[in-house]
Amino acid sequence: MSAPSLLWRGAALVLLLLFITAPQLFAFAFEPLTVNGAPAIYNQGSLLSLTLSHLRIVFLATLASTILALGLGIFVTRPSGREFLPLSRSLVNIGQTFPPVAVLAIAVPLVGFGEKPTFIALFLYGLLPIFENTLTGLMEVSPQTLDAAKGMGMNPRQRLFQVELPLALPVILAGIRLSVIISLGTATIGSTVAAKGLGEVIIAGLQSNNVAFVLQGGLVVALLAVLIHDGLGMAERRVSAKLGRAADEVS
Repeated sequence: MSAPSLLWRGAALVLLLLFITAPQLFAFAFEPLTVNGAPAIYNQGSLLSLTLSHLRIVFLATLASTILALGLGIFVTRPSGREFLPLSRSLVNIGQTFPPVAVLAIAVPLVGFGEKPTFIALFLYGLLPIFENTLTGLMEVSPQTLDAAKGMGMNPRQRLFQVELPLALPVILAGIRLSVIISLGTATIGSTVAAKGLGEVIIAGLQSNNVAFVLQGGLVVALLAVLIHDGLGMAERRVSAKLGRAADEVS
């Protein structure tokens, strides 16, 4: 990554941290967006606390999605599980079939208000990209590589963990990255069912007709998405470079 790109990303991170910890420093920038003496900075809670809650629910949902999607992807690429591939695809597509609001409407009567229905919606929405990328990564491992591993005396478990998953890891990470970015945006609607998060700021702005609040919530989510997207992208590139060096050493 070039020096100017690192500089811009570093500046964005510092700006984000400064805004969520000391938002009153930026009041002058939002005051022109307020009317009738409305507050320029969200004052119904801590932006830092809401940001941490937002990231927490996204992390937990993505972790759960990764565990299930990765497990399903491995299972249906084994000889004993290939016949279950259509069924698995149908299951992971459930989250993409229904809008998040519909999932929340179904989940609230079952689990109540708060983080639980939001977790369910994010969990279902995050399955598809991770599952499909797991399939793609595992199926792209060349048969020659697997034959070589088999010839070295590796059993199926060893081939999976020492050959297939390491080679598929960059593609799997790309799926996880996409899932995280989808969840960051989708999590904002969780505030409609009393889940703590940055959606609370946006909804408060919409209810009070305060554009400043809406913009604050949206900007924090956008900056989080850009920074996390870049961070995970750097991790993918490092893994790919490491695998490339390992392949060169072997050859």
